[in-house]
Amino acid sequence: MYYPNMVPGRFLDRPNRFIAHIEFPEGVEVCHVKNTGRCRELLTVGAPVWCQRSANPARKTKYDLIAVEKNGLLINMDSQAPNIAAGEWLAAGGLGPLTDLKPEQRFENSRFDFAFTRQGQPCFLEVKGVTLEDGGHCAFPDAPTERGAKHIHELIRAKEQGYGAYLLFVIQMAGAKSIRPNDATDPAFGAALREAHAAGVEILAYDCRVTPETMELAEKVPVCL
Repeated sequence: MYYPNMVPGRFLDRPNRFIAHIEFPEGVEVCHVKNTGRCRELLTVGAPVWCQRSANPARKTKYDLIAVEKNGLLINMDSQAPNIAAGEWLAAGGLGPLTDLKPEQRFENSRFDFAFTRQGQPCFLEVKGVTLEDGGHCAFPDAPTERGAKHIHELIRAKEQGYGAYLLFVIQMAGAKSIRPNDATDPAFGAALREAHAAGVEILAYDCRVTPETMELAEKVPVCL
């Protein structure tokens, strides 16, 4: 995936989940934050950031906050990016030959991120973007998420009904060594993830090649349950 019109800046503060004050060479701007998660370990005062200048003159904010540097590591924090990058990866053969690849497909009470047919079997895949990292070791989620456990339980139901079921962690940075459920923050998600693994749901994780303008899936990362 590609972001045009990227501009470097410096993070100052975040008054609420939706906006941040960013210092650019020409002055301070209010920027839209494309991630409503906490991101406290990323958005520290003075952190180098990359923002996308909007081409829409009618917008209230001129910029979207896309990426941040943490100890020299560039992390994409756009919550929409994992699905876009995963879709490109699937279409390019990341899981092998697929047919009928479609985004946003409904199953019972959920809408999964992707549906496709693989080796003659109809499948569903759910994507989770990961930005929480410590020394190359990543964790998900960074805040409690009832929605995350709900999706996992419905992947289990899909598997029980004969569908292929996949959960894909897209780690929005390079060089990840491992990923684990963040049990201290959301024990219900961790329990659901282990239940899914036992039920035969395929749990995958990949890190990404990240530049200010691009993000693409790169290397497979061990999932520690």
